[in-house]
Amino acid sequence: MGPVMAGPAASAEVTRSREIVRYDNIEIDLIAEGRGPLIVMLPSRGRDSEDFDDVASRLAPAGYRALRPQPRGAGRSTGPLEGIRMQDLARDVAHVIARENAGPAVIAGHAYGNWVARMTATDHPALVRGIVLMAAAARTFPDELRAVVQQSADASLPDEQRLTALRKGFFLPAHDASVWLRGWAPAANKAQGVAASATKQAEYWQAGTVPMLDLVPDRDPFKPKEKWNESRAEFGERVSVVVIPNASHALIPEQPGAVVDAIVAWIAKL
Repeated sequence: MGPVMAGPAASAEVTRSREIVRYDNIEIDLIAEGRGPLIVMLPSRGRDSEDFDDVASRLAPAGYRALRPQPRGAGRSTGPLEGIRMQDLARDVAHVIARENAGPAVIAGHAYGNWVARMTATDHPALVRGIVLMAAAARTFPDELRAVVQQSADASLPDEQRLTALRKGFFLPAHDASVWLRGWAPAANKAQGVAASATKQAEYWQAGTVPMLDLVPDRDPFKPKEKWNESRAEFGERVSVVVIPNASHALIPEQPGAVVDAIVAWIAKL
């Protein structure tokens, strides 16, 4: 596929829209801004896609259209939450891309969102130009980290207990973990667990044949240094690895500027 060039930079005042996109029995709460080549952003497990407010506000003026479909169970997105697989979540993303009628998209998935990005590239290759793995966990990681994610998301726990979990799994000591005390969507968290449990990793891991950018936080407990180049070793030249300094698994609130710079530079080479 030939290069897709970003259009003229949008004005500094980029309008952010929010609408409900409907298909079948699904309603997708879609946040969008900017004009140009499509970049779809998918949040971490159980998180709201408003996590990308800062990143999206930087991508749109750079000449891109940033799309943020809320996962089922987050925001105003609705749809079956039981008996679902990763393929169902990928179909939601594919519908949003196809509806734009603007060519294939780059999908940037944060943590769990990278699994949905891979699944979308696997099942809907004509709609996906490439995927960005943002703080993607290694193929295998310690089970204790799964408990850290659930504790972080559990609003019934005391804030201090949740902050301890957030600092262990997501944020460096110098960064403000309290920003993630909010923004959790319990229904989405549960549904994503259902989908992941019902889907074999091998069904989505390959991500079809699309190029991949692996953004690796340098202090991510889900991907220690010895595994930084794991994706490159497995998939070869399809993968570009960029290590983001001074970041843990949360990455997006920790280093939004570095994330945007890396994505824009990589897209320019596609």
